[in-house]
Amino acid sequence: MLAQQLNDFKVWLQHHENPSYRKLFLILKSIRACDLPTPMWMNKTVRTVYSASTSIWSNVVRVFIHTPAFKGRLSQYGRRLYLFGGVPFVSGPLSITLGDDCRISGQTTFSARPQSSDPQLIVGSNVDIGWQSTFAIGSRIKIGDNVRIAGRAFLFGYSGHSLDADLRAKGFGDLDCDVGDIVLAKDVWLGTNVTVCPNVTIGEGTIVGAGSVVTKDLPAFVVAAGNPARVIRSLNH
Repeated sequence: MLAQQLNDFKVWLQHHENPSYRKLFLILKSIRACDLPTPMWMNKTVRTVYSASTSIWSNVVRVFIHTPAFKGRLSQYGRRLYLFGGVPFVSGPLSITLGDDCRISGQTTFSARPQSSDPQLIVGSNVDIGWQSTFAIGSRIKIGDNVRIAGRAFLFGYSGHSLDADLRAKGFGDLDCDVGDIVLAKDVWLGTNVTVCPNVTIGEGTIVGAGSVVTKDLPAFVVAAGNPARVIRSLNH
């Protein structure tokens, strides 16, 4: 309400028929856009102090608040869990197991299908899960050791909605036959904005290009890309 009133007042000043009011608007605008001519040594000093203080504070919050809060939602976890950017959102009756040395964005979402019995997310060791990734666990998602998942990945073992339009309009969820597991073998690398569909296994060491949609199993040690994802070439190993 106050913001709208201030905006209306600004417009009123800017377009007033009295030149003095319009001049006042320009004066206020110049004050808002003022820029102090600070010397470079001062800029660098302030930047150093600001960077150090924000880094120290973010690490204190991460160690003493974010990480314990997330651990309190896990079924099992290994050593040296590293969260960055907050606490991942977890919903549904989900069991989460993490190995050692996992690095997870605080902007990640882990959701479980409410109708499933004991949905599980099993993550190996030395796994990176990037910014704004989403995991929708229908029954089980398993991620092997050394997997790298870039930002905005979407692994969905369930859609959450019925394929029948009438049932979907009434709020019914998906059927058990539309739910499936997802398995990422060790050393898999998913590029940015990759989608992995239900009932998909991606073989060891395979790389999936950015923006790809994986609808079927991919073999080990290949590069795959596209919608739907197809094998582009083999990898030497």
